Amino acid sequence: MVRKLLSPLLLFFILIFSGLPVFAQGDLMIMPKRLVFDGSERSQEINLANTGSDTAVYAISFVNYKMTQDGNFEQIEEPEEAQRFATNFLRYFPRRVSLAPNEAQTIRVQLTRTGDLEQGEYRSHMYFRAVEEQTALGAEEAEASEGISINIKTVFGISIPIIIRQGKSTTEIELTDLSLNTQEETPKLSLMINRSGNMSAYGNLTATHIAPNGSETEVGMVKGISVYTPNSKRSFSFELRNAGDVDVKTGIIKVTYSEEKGETLATKEISLK
Repeated sequence: MVRKLLSPLLLFFILIFSGLPVFAQGDLMIMPKRLVFDGSERSQEINLANTGSDTAVYAISFVNYKMTQDGNFEQIEEPEEAQRFATNFLRYFPRRVSLAPNEAQTIRVQLTRTGDLEQGEYRSHMYFRAVEEQTALGAEEAEASEGISINIKTVFGISIPIIIRQGKSTTEIELTDLSLNTQEETPKLSLMINRSGNMSAYGNLTATHIAPNGSETEVGMVKGISVYTPNSKRSFSFELRNAGDVDVKTGIIKVTYSEEKGETLATKEISLK
């Protein structure tokens, strides 16, 4: 466990320009935004930083979710068929942190009981819940008819996935059901991400317009799109932000789903009329 008191400028540069994905909500910044144990490593670290002006206290625990077909998460107590929780194979410390303004701290996550792991993937989510001195977003005061002041607070929490992978991945991805809606001010592309195999998929969606003359223009990108086990499908839609630079009534739109390291997992094209 490492605690560091950093200047706001230094804290910003460490988190934003570290090269690792950063997850931020409220005044808490987390780096990286997901952990994957897929090799010989037995221990990894999560870096927390308080970018606010008040001391914040967080209780750390595990929660388990299932992903719906539209990408939302629902908390569950028992795994679905073909789903495995990672909680029994992980330990971490500390379980509670207090961060002064501009203070950063490291959480160490260790893999344990590896001899009990079966082939495939295990997933749980580490949950950081604000307690004590943290002022929740949405807090407000309301007065009862008797003149009693009531302080209403919303619990602030944020979670990141922690994944254990054992063995060789057999996962394959296919993109289907592409459609382009041009009725709105900004065109929207919809598609279905189909996953098969023993592990989750995680990557970036990129839309490229190919004009009749062959010129290519990137018209949209969304990072960090996942399809978690045991789900076999995820529907997704995103706006084409740069569509004004091309004629979306002619040519082709090519959609690519790629890992963050650049390996292409799937491609699909839709012809425009």
